[in-house]
Amino acid sequence: MDFPFAKSPAVGPVLGIETSCDETGVALYASDRGLLAHTLYSQIRMHADYGGVVPELASRDHVRKLLPLVRETLAQAGLGVADLGGVAYTAGPGLVGALLVGAAAARSMAWALGVPAIGVHHMEGHLLAPLLEADPPQPPFVALLVSGGHSMLVEVAAIGDYRVLGDTLDDAAGEAFDKTAKLMGLPYPGGPALAALAGHGVPGRYRFARPMTDRPGLDFSFSGLKTQVLLAWQASDRSEQAKADIACAFEEAIVETLVIKCRRAIAQTGARSLVVAGGVGANRSLRAQLAEAGEREGFRAYFPRPAFCTDNGAMIAFAGALRLAAGQHETPSIAVHPRWELESLPSLGAAA
Repeated sequence: MDFPFAKSPAVGPVLGIETSCDETGVALYASDRGLLAHTLYSQIRMHADYGGVVPELASRDHVRKLLPLVRETLAQAGLGVADLGGVAYTAGPGLVGALLVGAAAARSMAWALGVPAIGVHHMEGHLLAPLLEADPPQPPFVALLVSGGHSMLVEVAAIGDYRVLGDTLDDAAGEAFDKTAKLMGLPYPGGPALAALAGHGVPGRYRFARPMTDRPGLDFSFSGLKTQVLLAWQASDRSEQAKADIACAFEEAIVETLVIKCRRAIAQTGARSLVVAGGVGANRSLRAQLAEAGEREGFRAYFPRPAFCTDNGAMIAFAGALRLAAGQHETPSIAVHPRWELESLPSLGAAA
């Protein structure tokens, strides 16, 4: 790919570490060879007993799993720690304890090896994940970042040059999926379970609002949908078919709302490419409807492979490699940012 800093000195393979929430991800990316290896450990089974992520347990599990995953990833690539040219880690947003595990490990390795380290913005990692694919988009483009903690539309003038067009005012789309699934008694993690159940529902038996689509703007609000689903569920016969029909209507409302806002963002910016990333980006209905909208309206939708929609080390290694190649790096201090604005990131032309 032809990035703005393509003539900058190349760094060696970059180790990427992701520990923002409940998944431990490690990967190796080399600017001249691409993605070399990646591994992932999910804490879903552990948190399922509690119906949600327990931050202290998440942090402790990252401590247990991170270094074995680093060794496994290096072995997959046939490399040793001495081959590393840099270390990238998720510095935020996320759970502070979980972030500190990855940051401490990354900074320690970088210091011991005498290589630069870079803290990566978690959402920039998601935004850049589609660029790991064989036919990546080129800026400028619009990005829909839609996950358990975020629903935002971003105008990408260049890699590292971001302007948030719309953000969530309350529940993110993935959060709404999870909370709605819990209301209906579905197992954890609720979002994928609800999406799977929706496939057995009959379209049209229920209809829920498309929040904030009846007014101008690109912000999102999904909290009210939970109340609509609860009322519909309480008034139903509580059968499995009713549950599937309600799930179907809920998914339709979320997907159609996201599609409407994406089309508005494309029209507003004049972009011809749309990047969709984050956990909800793996939703089949969302992918199909955005692809169809693009064919009708003259834009192309790009998606990462499903494995790179959820949290992973590959996106962190890639984003970190881009910034390290641009000459950016962190000071030796260990710092994380549980809340971190995407627009505050330095451009790729600005050294840290």
